[in-house]
Order: sequence, then structure tokens, then C-alpha cells
Amino acid sequence: MHYVKVKGILSSNNGMNLYRGCTHGCIYCDSRSKCYGFTNAFEDIEVKENALVLLEQALRRKRKRCMIGTGAMTDPYIQLETRLEYTRRALLLIEKYGFGVTLQTKSNRVLRDLDIIKRINSKTKAVVQMTLTTSDDDLCRKIEPCVSTTGERFQTLKILRDEGIPTVVWLCPILPYINDTEENILRILEMCAEARVVGVICFGMGLTLREGNREYFYRQLDIHFPNLKERYIREFGERYVVSSPREGELFRLFHRFCESNGIMHDNDGIFEYLCRFEEKKAPEQLSLW
Repeated sequence: MHYVKVKGILSSNNGMNLYRGCTHGCIYCDSRSKCYGFTNAFEDIEVKENALVLLEQALRRKRKRCMIGTGAMTDPYIQLETRLEYTRRALLLIEKYGFGVTLQTKSNRVLRDLDIIKRINSKTKAVVQMTLTTSDDDLCRKIEPCVSTTGERFQTLKILRDEGIPTVVWLCPILPYINDTEENILRILEMCAEARVVGVICFGMGLTLREGNREYFYRQLDIHFPNLKERYIREFGERYVVSSPREGELFRLFHRFCESNGIMHDNDGIFEYLCRFEEKKAPEQLSLW
């Protein structure tokens, strides 16, 4: 871990990353890619020490309230958050200034902040986005070793459901010859239906590989899935988008299930929902006169 000072915290589309780097250890992580310009080890977390000051300044200056997003590059609930509480303090600022929020995570640590999330959601909208890749916890521990298991994430989604917090699931990545089975996709979708998620985001049945994350991914394949690296090299070469040979049938299953169960499955529509600020009116009090 090391501290840095940054010049700004909110992007042009109101997204933020309070940390840079990650300790989840997911074998497929695109954020490891060389194009993002990491000059230190990916697990050496960069803590933006002035992030909260900059966030408050930015929220105070905004003329219109909107949704604030976090988690696109670094999970807001990495292990370090337990001690530093940057995400929790950011949520308190978002609540203070009346903004909405959407959090993207793979961790059940999000439940620590359920009190603030509920308060924000009672006035505007607070959405939790959760990634699900496999229904098998043993496989989950191989491909996502230092984060909440699928079972723990599923329980988190159900708690959020019961607390009235809207959720969205990211069904990705799907790794060829690892989790690209009809059984796996169907079980994940059944979890989504039971948890009554608003929508499921899926860009295809595959993953992306480029310089930086490809090398890490292949090293992990050698450890956990012997001989599979050679098959990837033979079949996919240096492709950026690596699609499952079963993509067509799995994608049809995905759309068919979501349509039958009233789950949003149009990516553009889901992103529009996530970005749309909604102000909720307080219930009118009944008068005795």
C-alpha cells in the first residue's frame, strides 16, 4: 500500500476510483493490462489520500444531482477498505449532498455500509452491482481466490433484496473450457431470478486478453488448469476477445431466461437505468383536520 495525491476524483461520467490496484487475485482481471500504466505491483494498492476532500468539493460544485458510480477499475471493497473506510466515508458525502450511488463489487463487505445505502435509496437511488462468474464455490476459489465466494455473494444479493436495495449482476467473464457450460449459466441466472435482480449485464460468453493480463492469466492456468494454456494459445492466438465455442447457445439461453423471468438483459437499457438519477418524494402526512 502507498499513498498518492491526485488532481481530480470524478470522471466526466461521474465515476470514481478511491483506490488503484486490487488484492482480489482474480485470474482474468483486465485491470492488470499494460495499457493502464501501472508502475508498481498491481497488488501494491495506490490509496488516493485526498480523494474524499476532492469528492466533497466536486459534489458541492455540481449544479445538478446525479448518480455517482464506483468500482469500474478497482473494487471499492478490497481488503484494505475494512481498515481505511474510504468507501464508507465517500458514501456519507454522497448522502450528505443528496446524490445517488451505484457500487460495483464482488465482496459481501458491502453489507457493512447497508445503513448508509438504505438511507440514500430512500431519497434517491442506490444500486449494488455484483459480479457472478461461476455457481461452483470450489471453482470460484481458483479463479477469484481472495474475494467472497459465489455463495456469499448470492446471500448478499438476497439480503439486499429483502432490504429493498436494487441490484444488477455482471455475468462475466465466461472462460472457455472452465465455466462456459449451460449448467453454470443456468444456475447463475436462477440465482439472479431468486434474488430479484433488476438486470443482468453480459457482453458475450468470453473474456478479453491483452498484454499484461494475458501473461498473468496464462500463469494461473498453468497452476490451476494444467495444459489448458496450450489449448488457448492454439485456438485463440493473440486475440483480444476470446469467445467460448459455445457462445451462441449460451447467449440464447441467457436472453431466453431473462425474457421469461422479467429480468432486464439489454446492456444499454441497464446502463441507462444505472445512470438515471431518481428523486423520491417523501410520503405526505395525513392531516387530522
